[in-house]
Amino acid sequence: MRTGIDFLITELREARVSRGMSQEEFGRLINYSGAHVGNVESGHRPVKADYIRAVDQALNTGGLYLRLFERLGAPIWLREWIEDEQRAVSLRWYEPAWVPGVLQTEEYARATLADEMLSVAAVDGLVSSRLSRQALLHRDPPPLLTLVLDENVIRRTAAHQRHMLAAQLAHLAKCAELPHVQVHIVPAETGLYTGISGPFVLAGLPNGGRVACADGHLSAQITDRIEDIATLEARWERVRAVALPRLQSLKMIKEAAAL
Repeated sequence: MRTGIDFLITELREARVSRGMSQEEFGRLINYSGAHVGNVESGHRPVKADYIRAVDQALNTGGLYLRLFERLGAPIWLREWIEDEQRAVSLRWYEPAWVPGVLQTEEYARATLADEMLSVAAVDGLVSSRLSRQALLHRDPPPLLTLVLDENVIRRTAAHQRHMLAAQLAHLAKCAELPHVQVHIVPAETGLYTGISGPFVLAGLPNGGRVACADGHLSAQITDRIEDIATLEARWERVRAVALPRLQSLKMIKEAAAL
């Protein structure tokens, strides 16, 4: 099954061919070897954001291919949500399993996709999409981002992943110290609690509207139905009520990062 990234690679090849350029000539234009160009076009080498930027610059596209690369890396069902996420004035995010994509390091993002049986190009696209979404943290003005994470998120690791998780938690702690980011941890001793069955995000939009994304194994349910929003907001309040205060949560994250 062809992915969005596969289609983008085809478009890049067509852009080269339509200009009557060989792979060697195109490689010289973008400062890559002809062999590199050929391997990207054949799918034998993953396409990276730096390569896409070089193509955009050489062809004077105004960043078109990079934008496509970042968007096509995300599943189709997620693209609508990304648009809402990027313009939101507030995001209330509950996650029981792992650090949300907007706060992931590249290594951590790749680790979450390691067992998905995806092509290298597909993984690169998904990772690039996640990393590009993090620009919202530095938007002017940025959204108020409030996260509630299960303690399991900062504790789960294997011996060979300790360095990766430590780097991720250090990054999470750094983000949690931003004035517009609040991270709260639900301690393990809480036991079972409302919301542990699955992650969700509530976005407040500039026009006063609200939209939610409830994640699932195959896709996510994106909704702005009043009844759905009310249900998730009630669940948010219950989850938030069992979480630790901001400073106590930050201390726990830093301690976990140091292990």
